[in-house]
Amino acid sequence: MVIDLRSDTVTKPTEEMRKAAYEAEVGDDVYVEDPTVRKLEEMAAEMLGKEEALFVTSGTQGNQMAVLTHCVPGNEILLEEESHIFYYEGGAISAFAGVQPRTIKGTRGAMSPTMIETAIRGDDIHLPETGLICVENTHNRAGGAIVPLENMARIYDVATSNNIPVHLDGARLFNAAVGLGCSLKDFTQYTTTVQVCLSKGLGAPVGSIIAGDKNFISRARKWRKRLGGGLRQVGIIAAPGIVALSSMIDRLSEDHDKAKKLSDGISMIQGLTVVNQVDTNIVLVDVAKKGVTSVEFIEKLKEHGILAVPFGQTVVRFTTHYDVTNEQIESALNILNQC
Repeated sequence: MVIDLRSDTVTKPTEEMRKAAYEAEVGDDVYVEDPTVRKLEEMAAEMLGKEEALFVTSGTQGNQMAVLTHCVPGNEILLEEESHIFYYEGGAISAFAGVQPRTIKGTRGAMSPTMIETAIRGDDIHLPETGLICVENTHNRAGGAIVPLENMARIYDVATSNNIPVHLDGARLFNAAVGLGCSLKDFTQYTTTVQVCLSKGLGAPVGSIIAGDKNFISRARKWRKRLGGGLRQVGIIAAPGIVALSSMIDRLSEDHDKAKKLSDGISMIQGLTVVNQVDTNIVLVDVAKKGVTSVEFIEKLKEHGILAVPFGQTVVRFTTHYDVTNEQIESALNILNQC
């Protein structure tokens, strides 16, 4: 038995999702004629509190489309120094949009509104214009931390007063909403645009959503085509997304409970130290006291049927999800205690 704790992206579609894909009514989405896609986009727009939404193939594609749509070449964007857009998207904001990042050190993923205001460029021929502020919630490299609503509100006020749009990388925004017991709109009211993933904790096999006003979506649709993301009978992969939004959100609390159970158990194991506050479904563990690197420790775990990912020289990330059972968490703790 393999216990896969690498990421919530490894989840398999449910039987209901597979059935929905098989039975999906389809049409050419480049012509905006796929009824299943339209239903998904309308449902998502309503949930996110935006005028319109657009189905895209991945979270990275959605984030890049947002940067491309909001910015012009030569702009600068402000974002947290370990944010996914900066850290994990292959330098795409520079390669595709021709913008440069200006990173701000956050606390558990939350940037200081004062630091953001200071970082916004003035009207000077020597300086790039600040074209966008990006926020990530939950914050992956901060261990799935929930960025507080108050922090997002203050950043949005700074942005609005300076006529700068705010994009939310909400790949795991559903986890944040469930974690705080609030609605998605409580977060997205402090954003101009938002991207959310259907293929992480919600378990859909593929796809993300970007949302904003009608003008933004119209321009983003063209960028999607330019990036090769204009698809044809795409309802087959959109249908599982409808199932995800309809029935997979509330159950994310189960993943959070499993992460807490894993964290509590690891904290009792000599040589292992949980280094993050576990808000959602990610647990970060420092293995330095074991006298090994994260890669070495992961290889040892793999021999015992546990999969995880390195998150630094001595830090390992474990992520709980739909396909990990409570029994597997118990088994993982037994193995960790022996390694």
